[in-house]
Amino acid sequence: MKHPFTRQTGRNLRRLALLGAGLLLALTLAPVSAGADNPIVQTIYTADPAPLVYNGRVYLYTGHDEDGSTYFTMKEWRVYSSADMANWTDHGSPMSLSTFSWASADAWAGHVAYRNGKFYWYVPVKNRSTGGMAIGVGVSSSPTGPFTDALGRPLVENGEIDPNVLIDDDGQAYLYWGNPRLWYVRLNTDMISYSGSPTQIALTTSGYGTRTGNTSRPTLYEEGPWVYKRNGLYYNVFAAECCSEFIGYSTASSPTGPWTYRGTVMPRQGGSFTNHAGVVDFNGGSYFFYHNGALPGGGGYTRSVAVEKFAYNSNGTIPTINMTSSGAPQVGTLNPYVRQEAETIAWESGVETEPASEGTLDVGWIDNGDHLKVKGVAFGSGATSFTARVASAGAGGNIELRLDSLSGPVVGTCGVAGTGGYQTWATVSCGVSGATGTRDLYLRFTGSGGGLFNVNWWQFGGGVSGGNQLTNADVEAGTTGWAVFGSGTLAPDTSVVHGGSRSLLITGRTASWNGIRQDVTAKLVNGKSYTTNVWVRTQSGTPSAKVTLAVTANGSTGYVQLTPATTVNSGGWIQLTGTATVSWTGTLSGASLYVETAAGTDGYYLDDASFQ
Repeated sequence: MKHPFTRQTGRNLRRLALLGAGLLLALTLAPVSAGADNPIVQTIYTADPAPLVYNGRVYLYTGHDEDGSTYFTMKEWRVYSSADMANWTDHGSPMSLSTFSWASADAWAGHVAYRNGKFYWYVPVKNRSTGGMAIGVGVSSSPTGPFTDALGRPLVENGEIDPNVLIDDDGQAYLYWGNPRLWYVRLNTDMISYSGSPTQIALTTSGYGTRTGNTSRPTLYEEGPWVYKRNGLYYNVFAAECCSEFIGYSTASSPTGPWTYRGTVMPRQGGSFTNHAGVVDFNGGSYFFYHNGALPGGGGYTRSVAVEKFAYNSNGTIPTINMTSSGAPQVGTLNPYVRQEAETIAWESGVETEPASEGTLDVGWIDNGDHLKVKGVAFGSGATSFTARVASAGAGGNIELRLDSLSGPVVGTCGVAGTGGYQTWATVSCGVSGATGTRDLYLRFTGSGGGLFNVNWWQFGGGVSGGNQLTNADVEAGTTGWAVFGSGTLAPDTSVVHGGSRSLLITGRTASWNGIRQDVTAKLVNGKSYTTNVWVRTQSGTPSAKVTLAVTANGSTGYVQLTPATTVNSGGWIQLTGTATVSWTGTLSGASLYVETAAGTDGYYLDDASFQ
């Protein structure tokens, strides 16, 4: 870890201006207010957004502009994800230039496609041996990586950039790319080879609009194609007419054209002379991702990714979308009664993220007055406690828990003492009063000077109607509250953990329905809906795991599957999440919540569970 006092100049520019209520942002956008949520990431500069919807979350793949850049100085790619379009979890950098031994520079705009149970990240980099731009492919079994070089060489190379992949309804995949021209090739089902030769798409004025004052490039097309299909129509949303660029789009009835130019999506705005689009549908809404220079110190080489929600016109055309500082509205709420990573952020001031020794990332570089904002936190009937995982090489400080704004009511204050190091972790807790309903939460950090402490995760407790009903849900107390459903041996484990210092390991299962269980008979309310959130990791491979509730009443046992969805996380852990209504007839005599698998008897680890 870097010492918290060794900060780069570019970060200081962002920090000072954010603390100054967004004064610098007035040059490019509306000033940042306490309610601002755009740009999505404030800890570093990000560029070239590539969103992907997978298993109930939006995964956002970006480039990273280095602080103080005076060119497109980019050495790695980053991943963020969100279930609500407001709070974004930083997953760090799972792929960089060093992933590709044959690449020398330029970790520029890429795109991720999911197929065959794998995630393929197509990126343009400079080929060390030729000096030209080529497209490489990273591959991973997880949306958050790590990614490895799928080929050990370029997939295709013609000196052009900005790859984008469309997988059509018939299964045929197409790779598009190009600046100054536009190309496509048909990918094979393995996603790392292709059939035929790259084909150049004719850039006609009818297909891509008319550029004025540049006879060498008569059409508006510049770079960054984002090709997708919606309601039988193919869209190509692209950066147009440098410089500065706006976002235009064309449509076609075929993935290879002919294309018809439709107009402007996003005008020239935002203080960056480039822009780069990504478009997805999620939870019934449509979202447009882009980048600008809106963060303090930002500009054409220090960009930041943002997002807007929009609705297509009735005829399928895209309306004009303007940049805002408010961003997209939140979808749903955030549950404070399950463990939340500190790097899940709607807005921050003064902090950065870094890899944590306990896994995932932590929030560090915390000085007096810095803060995190988390949006739309559903406290329900009321929280009674707050717990956080912290580390400090100094004297520590305090975590103030404020609602609604930085000057809002304080519902709790947790003291953080020195732990002996910025990666020497301890758990602190404090009482909470007045945290009810759905509110924005601010974690405001106070103390003497800088480098106060780091935060890995946090979680609220209490609130019977909204709180976690499990005993020892984070399994830090070993097997307390937990047992075996069927056969097997249960033991705490300290070598493989999702959070904290312990997980539970079950071995010796003799049937797929055997697993780790907890008795919840006294916790169930007839007819109530319960939400589960459990982290699981197998000893060999990735299981088809699920959380099931066995309910026995009047001598008859019924089974309710609580996890219709899973989200793969980094490090091989799988998050099992789901909501179901529990009901029975007669007298309830027993109920067990347990994790089973669809098949097989592999041992597995369990950590950080909730049932509420």
